[in-house]
Amino acid sequence: MARILVTNDDGHFSPGIHALADALRPLGDVVIVAPQSEASAVGHALTLRRPLRVEHVSEGVYAVDGTPTDCVNIAIDQILTHKPDLVVSGINKGFNIGDDVTYSGTVAGALEGALLGFQAIAVSQQFTQEVWDFSAAAAYAARLAEAVLKQPFARRTFLNVNVPSGVSKGVRVTVQARRNHITKVARRLDPRQRPYFWIEEASDDWDLNDASDHHAVKAGYISVTPLHPDLTDHEALAVVRTLVS
Repeated sequence: MARILVTNDDGHFSPGIHALADALRPLGDVVIVAPQSEASAVGHALTLRRPLRVEHVSEGVYAVDGTPTDCVNIAIDQILTHKPDLVVSGINKGFNIGDDVTYSGTVAGALEGALLGFQAIAVSQQFTQEVWDFSAAAAYAARLAEAVLKQPFARRTFLNVNVPSGVSKGVRVTVQARRNHITKVARRLDPRQRPYFWIEEASDDWDLNDASDHHAVKAGYISVTPLHPDLTDHEALAVVRTLVS
């Protein structure tokens, strides 16, 4: 029976993580180790300057007062009695596509699993103002998890899955989209007239690419993007060698 670690960045109480765990249970033994409070957009942060505490919330559910990366490390080293066969992070409330994977705590949970040598999947669902229904995303994540357990990827490769709301048109294997990002920071004054700042939703101009995760989800398809932690620009190596020689 497979051993599956489930984490997220929305917190152990998020309905998305419980829908995911429920869908994965037919595949094996599932344990949830997730942040005690919301940890969205923390990226791949690791807590090194304060102690971390773990709360046993309920049977098979643990809360860590840290980041998704903290959760994966503590789970594997301290909580789980056996190493996991699979790490699944999600289901996130909102897409994690294109450049957003670098900020995403959801993607970071899967990335940490991959870095530690385990099969890993990150799952996100389109943001909606309606009542959240994670059933379709959870069902597809379970199907994909079963396939990955049967046919594992090369070490350090993991999957980033994004599911549109409503009934999807199918599944597309995609590349990470690119965008021209404009940051907007709002400056405001508190009652004592001291400035404070909010980083707000930015304007995005996505590059046109029919093979991208952005194009797939906007067209109503589930996007599955293989990722790895190698950030080397291999095409630039020759140019850099001329600069440093």
